[in-house]
Amino acid sequence: MTQQSDLSAVMQPVALAKGLPNAHYVEPEAFEEERKSVLFANWSGVGFAKDVPNEGDAMPVDFLGVPLLILRDHDGAVRVYQNTCRHRGMILVDKPGNIRGTIRCPYHSWCYGLDGKLRSTPHVGGPGQNIHEDIKRNELGLIEMRSHVWLGVVYVNVSGKAPDFDVVHAELLERWAEFDKPLYHSGADSSFKLDVNCNWKLAVENYCESYHLPWVHPGLNSYSRLEDHYNIEENGRYSGQGSLVYRQLKDDDGKVFPDFQGISDKWDTGSEYITVFPNVLLGVHRDHTFAIVLEPKEQGKTQEHIEIFYAAEDAIGEGFASTRAKNTAQWKEVFEEDIFVVEGMQKGRQGPFFDGGKFSPAMDGPTHVFHEWVAHKLDAGRQMAAE
Repeated sequence: MTQQSDLSAVMQPVALAKGLPNAHYVEPEAFEEERKSVLFANWSGVGFAKDVPNEGDAMPVDFLGVPLLILRDHDGAVRVYQNTCRHRGMILVDKPGNIRGTIRCPYHSWCYGLDGKLRSTPHVGGPGQNIHEDIKRNELGLIEMRSHVWLGVVYVNVSGKAPDFDVVHAELLERWAEFDKPLYHSGADSSFKLDVNCNWKLAVENYCESYHLPWVHPGLNSYSRLEDHYNIEENGRYSGQGSLVYRQLKDDDGKVFPDFQGISDKWDTGSEYITVFPNVLLGVHRDHTFAIVLEPKEQGKTQEHIEIFYAAEDAIGEGFASTRAKNTAQWKEVFEEDIFVVEGMQKGRQGPFFDGGKFSPAMDGPTHVFHEWVAHKLDAGRQMAAE
């Protein structure tokens, strides 16, 4: 990308708009621009709270080259720190586990508490001298990243400049308030990853819309037909799709997963699938939810981290083991069916004369909402850089 891409057509109304230019799928320079202006400047998903269930549990994460450490503190809160020692920049924790209340640098043994405060600096003033007048511990705590947990996902604002998560996503939080309850995760049988050879945005675009169901998901479409779906288009905020015909999974005895307590009747047969911009795909149902954190690896490679959560503790017990396995297999099949599509679009973006494509105003509205949001974030980043 020798010059900045032209985004003016992307920000037109859906009937007139084109999609994002090819550069934003195939060129490293565009990927780097999105890294800063889209993924770092906003609230991006970086992991899951279920991976740090106990006090002192720590999970190192590499988010687009930034080393992060997700941990559970003494008060039970999830916090995210830059996983870098304030002394010489050493990585502090290199594998998940319980750190027993102390984050110890393996290089020179500087130690930090779960609250990020620098607690000890052995021999910093010479052999046997653990203090030095120029080493002010109260100024050398870990760098804490702004973070927020919602529906099991840990979000981080790397730039530190976005409005608070509950301000940015106030309308979505209200829309799905019925699901903002304790979630239950059963471990490996409700967790999987998919590696896809496509740009991260293509995974979002495909997830947003139901237009492709009859051809890509014939099994799903056999009972949840295209005409049973509706578009969710909230300009500048979020987008996705909903279904009016969600059917609960049954075991051999006809038993179903227990429901969320106190949810409204519309969820008896309804479900919704929404993208929390930029990179988290969520689905809600009367008895379970799922979350997909898209980890952009490079402009043409993405790893999808998928976790399934249940509404009640009973659902993660042995009595539902076979039904959970069936549920996981069913969702994995659906998500795997999408791989050839997103990888095919990635290959198609190599066509030099593709102009971003034409949206169907009736069917592609949710995808256009996402494209327009990305374009506005890129434009804001460009304006800030020019100031």
